[in-house]
Amino acid sequence: MAQRDPIGVRLLTRNAHDWAQRYPAIVEAVNRLRVRSCLIDGEAVVCDQHGLAVFERLRHKHEAHHVLLYAFDLLELDGEDLRREPFETRKATLTSLLRGCLPGLRLNEHLAQPGDLVFRHACKLGCEGIVSKRLGSRYRSGRSPDWLKMKNPAAPAVKREAEEDWG
Repeated sequence: MAQRDPIGVRLLTRNAHDWAQRYPAIVEAVNRLRVRSCLIDGEAVVCDQHGLAVFERLRHKHEAHHVLLYAFDLLELDGEDLRREPFETRKATLTSLLRGCLPGLRLNEHLAQPGDLVFRHACKLGCEGIVSKRLGSRYRSGRSPDWLKMKNPAAPAVKREAEEDWG
């Protein structure tokens, strides 16, 4: 999560660690948004030469300036809690917010296709997985029937994930 408020910008992990110091490009991009406050849900990634996310490269400190946030949801904007709004409304607002933003932030485009079709295609491309959100759904933390993260079992990082501790 990228959180901006009067205190500053924080990049919060799933375990509530602030990694803002690690990823300055994301912090700068969030800080330059034309808002007083926001809470953006997304995934920090490093892309390869073909534009595919390679999560393994997040572990390399020399890649820190290449890390960007693929933003896929907007939970708060200028003090307004958006979690009860339907996914389409949150996504449209996020799209508008990120228009013209710095390279540290990228909109994770919504594909209006069946999830199984998108997943199969993503696996063929070598992607590490997809995130699917049910149209019309409110925001809920964690996995749910409305929010699914599907990992490509053939992706190298997915295979290593079970074997290694990322700290």
